[in-house]
Amino acid sequence: MSSSGEEKKPKKTPFYQDVDGFRLPGFFSAEAYRSALSYKPLPGDLFIVTYPKCGTTWTQNIVACIFREGKPFTSGLQFFTETPFLEMTGAKAAEVLKRPGAIKFHLPFRLTPWSPEAKYIYVARNPKDCFVSMYYHTEGMPTYGFEDGSLDDFFELFIKGEVEFGDYFETTLSWWEHRNDPNVLFITYEQLKKDTRGYVLKIAEFIDPKYSEKLGKDEKMLQDVIHHSSFAFMKEHLNRHLLELMTMPRDMIEHNPDIPPGLRKMLLSGNFQMKKKDDEEVNFVRKGIVGDWKNHLSPEQNARLEKRFREKFAGTGLLELWEDDV
Repeated sequence: MSSSGEEKKPKKTPFYQDVDGFRLPGFFSAEAYRSALSYKPLPGDLFIVTYPKCGTTWTQNIVACIFREGKPFTSGLQFFTETPFLEMTGAKAAEVLKRPGAIKFHLPFRLTPWSPEAKYIYVARNPKDCFVSMYYHTEGMPTYGFEDGSLDDFFELFIKGEVEFGDYFETTLSWWEHRNDPNVLFITYEQLKKDTRGYVLKIAEFIDPKYSEKLGKDEKMLQDVIHHSSFAFMKEHLNRHLLELMTMPRDMIEHNPDIPPGLRKMLLSGNFQMKKKDDEEVNFVRKGIVGDWKNHLSPEQNARLEKRFREKFAGTGLLELWEDDV
């Protein structure tokens, strides 16, 4: 960990690309990303938007389980087609989405396809835990070429907004400004952790009151939604499903019409590696706890991130959201 208060130039940078001024993972398709931005939301579309590592996968599974009456995803392909990650898959995945379903984005408000007739769930997370989770995601996935990249290197990129999907503070602020829009539900990762039952019902009510009414009358179904979207369940099942998808034989990828074009291109490129050099499998779902930053940030790094946090969010109400978590 760094011992100086001065910013340092990272010795190593993950595999990124800049497309039209926006930073993306280097293994994404620029064509898929551009098509995602041009997607025209349909009336009733549901979007799950977050900055990376702020509860996206958790929320995708909650929403899917609500739609599926408590039943979980049974494959990685189902995960990508019923809650498609549009910057990765391209707009086609949303156009052919079987509704009800949800569409995932990691974009600031200014780039997200917008319609007053669509609904948007935005999940925010405190910047310190977000940073730590994002570092382990990047360092742990060989595709980024950052296996020997240090936490110090990644810290310098994160605090300056030079990681994938841009600046954490810009994205969070841009959605906070729309928190009172009638078609936006702004919640935090920490709220979801502290009162999972209450926020599952809140999400269901936001999507459509008929879902919260159904869950309110059927406690078993509600508990199934909570269980099948829990970190313990996702760590065991979703990690395996995604590994199976990412290691699917080439001929199966080429001839499966259900795989979205952007995802197919990425899988066939050979750039998406699912095992590390020591043959250890990659985990998409890691810990999912609040406060893990205390085990990783040096006092000096903590002070720098705290300073930026307080400067960027001053006077917004965001500081109060995490007063017990940072």
